[in-house]
Amino acid sequence: MELLDQSVGWIARNIPGSTRVFHEHQLDFCCGGNQPLGQALADRGLAAGPVVDALTALQLSTGGDVDWAKASKKDLIAHILSRYHARHREQVQELIRLASRVEHVHGEREGCPVGLAAHLNDMLQELESHMMKEEQILFPMLERGFSVKQVAAPISVMRFEHDQHGEALRKLHALTNDITLPKGACNTWRALYAGLAQFKEDLMQHIHLENNILFADEWEAVCA
Repeated sequence: MELLDQSVGWIARNIPGSTRVFHEHQLDFCCGGNQPLGQALADRGLAAGPVVDALTALQLSTGGDVDWAKASKKDLIAHILSRYHARHREQVQELIRLASRVEHVHGEREGCPVGLAAHLNDMLQELESHMMKEEQILFPMLERGFSVKQVAAPISVMRFEHDQHGEALRKLHALTNDITLPKGACNTWRALYAGLAQFKEDLMQHIHLENNILFADEWEAVCA
């Protein structure tokens, strides 16, 4: 099957380094992972050639990326907890502080992301609830080898909440003009948008690792 016919999620799961290509072209590989690459490119009005060439080059290279699709569930869960759960708790708190400062100082300026601090606070609350459910319920079940029937319900809930996180990211983009700085933005504003871009990339990678790798076998069995 040609790359254009493969789902974006399959590519993200099977070609290490491909998520960087998707980030570069703003292609949704986590919540929109079931969409064929060709359709995803068409929806964004992007030429297929550069993306396919970049992905093909990754297939031909050995690369230094960890292939999490080949890792044990225990190792992948440990990576998710340390790299993403712990990181989100730190980065969103700081983004709320920065957004509050920008709104306070520049609230009357055109392009100021008014409402962003409140939205980020909502996102943090939703993320915290989501991550606690994974840490206390689902991840221990997966590590202990619970049956597909036993983990089906919590996985379904987590995937639904991932879709909600995707909606929250879209609202974040709407509030910030696609995380695009206005001319003459101050250093705090610049730090805020740089942090938002990193947070978006981290959250999408986090969801990808769970939807497309950690939950993949169980979810395919449920949907079969």
